[in-house]
Amino acid sequence: MQLGGGPHRFTQLERAIEGISRRMLTVSLRNLERNGLITRTVYPDAPPRVEYATTALVEDIRAPLEALATWARHAGPVIAAARKAYDSSR
Repeated sequence: MQLGGGPHRFTQLERAIEGISRRMLTVSLRNLERNGLITRTVYPDAPPRVEYATTALVEDIRAPLEALATWARHAGPVIAAARKAYDSSR
């Protein structure tokens, strides 16, 4: 979802995605690139600059992804409360 607004650098993504580790972000970006959903562009600056962007393939699934992200934001507190209630009953 973060890349939907245009290309981002690794550190921008890291700051924008709460709770993700550098390792998990790296693995996720590699998998998305491998599957053709994002591109990784290296610019020969000093130091080198790398940007990630979505591909045209993502446009086909953007609306369902945005709907799922909206649902997750609204359902998150309810899910957290259900987990807490479940864990405290065990």
